[in-house]
Amino acid sequence: MSTHTTLVSLANNPIPQELGSALAEHAKVLGIELHQSQITSTQLNYFSERWVASKALMPEARVAMRDIAATHGSDLAFLSTGFKPQEVKVLAMDMDSTLINIECIDEIADFIGKKAAVSEITEATMRGEIKDFKESLRRRVALLAGASADVLESVYKERLRPNPGASELLASAHQRGLYTLLVSGGFTFFTEKLQKELGFMKTQANTLEIIDGKLTGKVLGEIVDGAAKAAYLDSACTLMNCAKSNAIAMGDGSNDLPMMHGSGISIAYRAKPIVKEKADAAFDRVGLDAALLLIV
Repeated sequence: MSTHTTLVSLANNPIPQELGSALAEHAKVLGIELHQSQITSTQLNYFSERWVASKALMPEARVAMRDIAATHGSDLAFLSTGFKPQEVKVLAMDMDSTLINIECIDEIADFIGKKAAVSEITEATMRGEIKDFKESLRRRVALLAGASADVLESVYKERLRPNPGASELLASAHQRGLYTLLVSGGFTFFTEKLQKELGFMKTQANTLEIIDGKLTGKVLGEIVDGAAKAAYLDSACTLMNCAKSNAIAMGDGSNDLPMMHGSGISIAYRAKPIVKEKADAAFDRVGLDAALLLIV
């Protein structure tokens, strides 16, 4: 069984020849041969170049090669030999800081003067320092008690924006017949609006309790954590009669890792270091729609 790995560089500008040379030199030190595969310039306004490595790359080598790519203005993805882009059937995405530009709970807190306290918990959770996502969310939501529910609409209208390439990614995914899933540790108020805006086939998130027009500081029902995200992706794959290896999973925080693990391509979008290290692709420069270049 082959253990070759395909390296894919993705950039907003033409990729310099020096990148290929630098990657090949680093690979040579590791006893790995790197051969250029193809160069592609696309209608997506991204530039992409591919190389095939003679062996699988260890995590440390992947991190080092991403660092090399970064110095040349490029993001880098690693595709396994067994990955078959034509067999991808599911696209699953996180919402906060992946699909959209904000952490909704932080912005809700900002409207009531509690952003610093909530953001501190959010950041520690996304970095993996707070392991229990459910407890983290309960602590943060409790700080919102008494806020007017109108704040949710204000956050959506004034601060929430899809990240670059979001609409293009979803439109192309639907053209290809992919099942699109938005699964979030955030809130249904926002996922439902984004479903209408972008056309997701299914959304899963947490429901804030609202009584007499005010947030109670509680979440209704079971909390969507990392394990739940993975389970929802598994259910989508079952619905599409495919394996998880036929799915793309995109996220930015540690609670996305269970969903990303074992997917055909895991993509870390402007993510925390712990997520980038484990992901097949790390997008720090290109938009979400650059994922389409990985399934051609």
